[in-house]
Amino acid sequence: MTIESQTAPVVTPAITPLPPGVVTRRVMATIGVAILVLDQLTKLLVRTQIALHDSIEIVPGLLNLVHVRNTGAAFGFLNGVDLGYKQLLMTTVAVVALLAIGLYAWRVGSRERLARAGLALILGGAVGNLIDRALVGYVVDFVDVYWRSYHFWAFNVADSAITVGACLLILDMFVATNDVSTPV
Repeated sequence: MTIESQTAPVVTPAITPLPPGVVTRRVMATIGVAILVLDQLTKLLVRTQIALHDSIEIVPGLLNLVHVRNTGAAFGFLNGVDLGYKQLLMTTVAVVALLAIGLYAWRVGSRERLARAGLALILGGAVGNLIDRALVGYVVDFVDVYWRSYHFWAFNVADSAITVGACLLILDMFVATNDVSTPV
């Protein structure tokens, strides 16, 4: 009896490779979770290493690390406004926006790479900021870009991801989409 007759043939499962240019929901989730983790980790570092309203100069005349709290919306909108249920209002608005973006992301085709990547960045950033709003009532911002006495609004990793994601969506609308004139 030979050894060859005792071994069963090896059968490999048929795996259909994805066509090039397909961004799966798993890839989108990975991008979103990576942004969420990076965002929450950097905010934790800022909360524990930089005193509130303190500043560390990184690039003189251009960039500081700061520790500020944004109780408002994007770019500090409503930050100085004192509303009775501001935390609940801001959290509710964020949840509604997150659900709408999530539903849109679910419907975007897998070949729409830029749109899916952009939506994954937006969702990861939105969840990161939503966690802060829901748990503590404010978002920690720490990147301060400025020129002379002109300071841009302080922002964080989540805000950066949302901005880059929005740019990718705009780019997808104007450059990558072939059927722009197709009526809905």
